Amino acid sequence: MENNLKLSDYLQERHSTPVAQITGPGPSQEELESILSMSVRVPDHGKIAPWRLVVYRGDVCTKLGETFLELALAGNPEMNEPAKQAELTRFTRAPLVVAVVSTAQPHVKIPEWEQVLSAGAVCLNMLMAANAHGYVANWRTEWVCYDERALDALGMSPGEKVAGFIHIGSSDFATPDRPRPALADVVTYAG
Repeated sequence: MENNLKLSDYLQERHSTPVAQITGPGPSQEELESILSMSVRVPDHGKIAPWRLVVYRGDVCTKLGETFLELALAGNPEMNEPAKQAELTRFTRAPLVVAVVSTAQPHVKIPEWEQVLSAGAVCLNMLMAANAHGYVANWRTEWVCYDERALDALGMSPGEKVAGFIHIGSSDFATPDRPRPALADVVTYAG
């Protein structure tokens, strides 16, 4: 019962730390493997694992930033310096970024929608698993999830979609809570 109370307290206060406030250190390899193991313990109708994970850290993040800037400049050559820096640091803002990739595809028994929802569940589990290990996290998408050239640079296969990029690290920033919906505005009772 004590563990359930701790979990309920956590869920009452759960929030994401803004990516701009995430710094090092990040998880060790052992902690990361634990976070990833917890992340994939999600509902998965048919046990087909309709998702995969890609971990980005170190030099690859810097190289991706250069690619993102090049792609962004191709569409907007007049970008100002802060916008250019945002592209260069897109994947270096946190010590590591994990892509949760939806591999949903037609299946004789499991609707694609259920497969996509399973990938979303991996994203949320990863936020909570990072928090359980003492780290902060943020689930982002941004334009690189929807640009075919960026997806190619990120190592995505045709037909795959990024459910989210989970930025994981540390922070001493006191994150204020954002407004949450009133239950009366989002809940109805049938019958």
